[in-house]
Amino acid sequence: MKSYRKELWFEVPTRRAFINITPKVEECLADSGVKEGLVLVNAMHITASVFINDDESGLHHDYDAWLEKLAPHEPVSQYRHNVGEDNADAHMKRQVMGREVVVAITDGRLDFGTWERIFYGEFDGRRRKRVLVKIIGE
Repeated sequence: MKSYRKELWFEVPTRRAFINITPKVEECLADSGVKEGLVLVNAMHITASVFINDDESGLHHDYDAWLEKLAPHEPVSQYRHNVGEDNADAHMKRQVMGREVVVAITDGRLDFGTWERIFYGEFDGRRRKRVLVKIIGE
């Protein structure tokens, strides 16, 4: 069995963003040489997320608006976690959007459903964060 590991680094200039990282994961898959197996992609920070959905700007806008309603950033005083910080909302947004995804690899390709893509969700940007790509298989 083969094993491959790579860290992808992101520094988003805004507080929140959704980035399609599918091409970067596909590059990792090609580098790994794995033809049949699994890929794990997970955010290594507790204020960021990795998830699968459609790459459609209206949906991304709706996610941002919906998450801001669920866990609004301001007023920061509404959260106990924010004593000396201002990112409690980012922790909650990450909890909703998830930490990681696992995708099957079939015949050397990510085995997606129609329109599925892998995204990095940033909820407390303006600093470097990493995403782990771990691939196992034959």
